[in-house]
Amino acid sequence: MSYSVQINGVVHTVTDGGIGESLLYALRERLGFPGSKNACEQGECGSCSVVVDGALVCSCLVLAAACDGREVVTIEGLGDGSTLTDVQRAFVEAGAVQCGFCTPGLVVAIDRLLAEQQSPDELAVRESISGNLCRCTGYGRILEAVARVVAERATS
Repeated sequence: MSYSVQINGVVHTVTDGGIGESLLYALRERLGFPGSKNACEQGECGSCSVVVDGALVCSCLVLAAACDGREVVTIEGLGDGSTLTDVQRAFVEAGAVQCGFCTPGLVVAIDRLLAEQQSPDELAVRESISGNLCRCTGYGRILEAVARVVAERATS
């Protein structure tokens, strides 16, 4: 099966894709985007979160071939490759990055939320990351990181 998908602004063609392959598998194994993590493969943990045509999705639940002609943004596409985004930097500064396994999905989810809402309240933040499981931080540091970004953006 052959399909083309725009990933982080660049069109990639897969010529040997399997009909039942997930977007997560295609990203990691066929296209060289290892940032989205493979954990539960059931859409429960959020570590594989990406944005498809503006919507946050668990890439393990999306068929890769269904993304033919669509736009996908992964964790690798959030920054310019040489510097951290404000969300990534805030995660580091707040200590919201511990083992790091959930971090890409959380950063993508928070980035998407902040693209839609400039100043979300804590409930909105909690709701936006409700599909992301973290076993290390207890979420307090993640909430602190989001608050840092919101405050920083408000003053700039």
